[in-house]
Amino acid sequence: MWCLELLIPLLLIISDGNCQWNIWLPRDISAMTNSCVVIPCSFMYPSGIRPVRGIHGIWYYGQPYPQLFPPVVFKSLTDIVHESYKGRTKLLGDLNQRNCTLLIGNVGTEHSGRYYFRADIGGANKYSYPDFAELKVLDQPNIDIPEEIVSDESLELTCYAPDNCPDMTPEIQWMYTDYLPDPEFSSDSLEESNTAVISNTLTFTPRPMHNGQLLGCRVYYPNTTLVYERLISLDVKYSPRSVWVNVSSEVMEGSSVTLHCEVDSNPSPRISWRFGDQELLWDTASNISLFLDDVTPENEGIYTCVGDNGYGVMNTSMYLAVKYPPREPVVNDSMTVVEGTSLALHCNTMGSPAPTLTWLKDGQLAGSITAGELSVLEILEITPQQTGQYRCLVENEHGRASASLNITVEYAPVFLEESKCTVVREGVQCVCVAVGNPEPTIEFYLPDLNITINETDGRFNFYTHTDGHMSTAMIKLREKGERADNSGPAVNVHCSMSNIYGRESVLLELQQEKKYMMAVIVGTIGGVAVIAFIIAAVRYVGQNNKKENGNPRQDVVLENPALYYSAVKKDKQNLRKKVLKTELLGSKFNSILEETTGEDGDYQPVGSVGGLERQELNYAALEFIGGRPSERASGRGDDGSNYTEIKAK
Repeated sequence: MWCLELLIPLLLIISDGNCQWNIWLPRDISAMTNSCVVIPCSFMYPSGIRPVRGIHGIWYYGQPYPQLFPPVVFKSLTDIVHESYKGRTKLLGDLNQRNCTLLIGNVGTEHSGRYYFRADIGGANKYSYPDFAELKVLDQPNIDIPEEIVSDESLELTCYAPDNCPDMTPEIQWMYTDYLPDPEFSSDSLEESNTAVISNTLTFTPRPMHNGQLLGCRVYYPNTTLVYERLISLDVKYSPRSVWVNVSSEVMEGSSVTLHCEVDSNPSPRISWRFGDQELLWDTASNISLFLDDVTPENEGIYTCVGDNGYGVMNTSMYLAVKYPPREPVVNDSMTVVEGTSLALHCNTMGSPAPTLTWLKDGQLAGSITAGELSVLEILEITPQQTGQYRCLVENEHGRASASLNITVEYAPVFLEESKCTVVREGVQCVCVAVGNPEPTIEFYLPDLNITINETDGRFNFYTHTDGHMSTAMIKLREKGERADNSGPAVNVHCSMSNIYGRESVLLELQQEKKYMMAVIVGTIGGVAVIAFIIAAVRYVGQNNKKENGNPRQDVVLENPALYYSAVKKDKQNLRKKVLKTELLGSKFNSILEETTGEDGDYQPVGSVGGLERQELNYAALEFIGGRPSERASGRGDDGSNYTEIKAK
């Protein structure tokens, strides 16, 4: 205020030579509510005018012209003022010294506005100055806030309070600064438009965490109850400092998933979801969600959320894994190869998680079990035994699939051990068995004749059969040759087999029909045992019958010995069963003989000969005791059948 006291006389001296109606007063002035304000004022009038009875003055509110009836703030001639200014105003200056300074006490917000001064020099020399002082009555202090507060950049906040009341000097204090990093405070006072203002400046470096925090400035007058406060919220601009997305997740094929992204930045960023180089979705917001429906393995990969707000860019990625059962594997085509060839069988598939791949041959494990998308089964120098179906089985926890191929190995003919010549009852039977792919062609060679599949001869029969890759051929020689040393039949049979991969010939060995001889021996022993048992049984029954009836023995004449087997009593069922068994054994022997030769006496194929070797010959001679002799000992029956008469002793 002391500055104003020095300025006003100086202005009066400078302006005295102007000799015009002029006034000086601050264009803007402020005061806190319930405090006071001094409006400094000095005026000029033309130098040719001489005051008659002194100089008088009037302060108006809102308008400078009396005819508009503005409210009177102060009037030097009377105490008549507007109701709202009664007891509040006082002229501090001396009008005769051209000083019109006005004091307004206990101002309120209703007193804010324009104030005009009117000078009355006397007579007709009255003048309303058009210039005015605009009063602003504040209920809170002013804080000077920069247009932009940027994180990690030094910030100055200044709080102002008017100091235009000579009896009251305000003080300024900052509030809520405890959380600030290393705050600094500085006080100052200044003059603006000839009004006094005090200030306090807060300096600190804001961080993103300070965005939205409250700060306050308090203005108070010591020894009074007048306290004024203002709170502000910091709007700290900062680049994205965090981008939150879903954690990497696993979803099943065909399901739905939502990818959520939140970005912490100020101002709100432009958020976008990217998949590879493709932008899937964007928005200007603090968060965004990407919805994927009916996901497929093609949706698997890295998804990136990018936040950009002009102050910086930040991104975070996640991995979306799509789980699905293995796809049907792709394997080699079926193939035909030559024995000794090396192969590599490939099995390709896809699945998540990575499936296990297993090679099977005809249902049996054929290689190692691997995990991944490719399995290679190597077969070195393939053999005929490796012909078959190869299946690649792929599986994971969500399912399984398989694919198969067939490998056919072609190879030269190979003799089997079953190839031989065997002596049978009426000649020699030669069998030649071979395997090969393609199936081999078999030919028999005699010393003087080459036997082929389509050739026959009166001395032998020829038979051939093919089953897959196995060929079987057989001939039967009716005539028996003798060796030079008379040691047995002379057989010289060669078997030759061939296909596109080779030819081989072998001399067939002659083997005796040991099974046939053994069957005769075993049959003979068995038959004797059965006859002995029957004789013992007949004797036992005959003796019992003689004892019971007391009749002398009568001779029994066997009119038909092939059907009539005993004269014992009919209720002896055990004996009847045993005699019937003997008769059946004889019939079985006749059947075996018929199987060996046909109706025309010709030989049958190798299957029938094999059946002959499996038969056992049983035969017996029956002798009945106590029968009556017949006149005929042997002969031919009426039906042409041969018989031998059984005599009773």
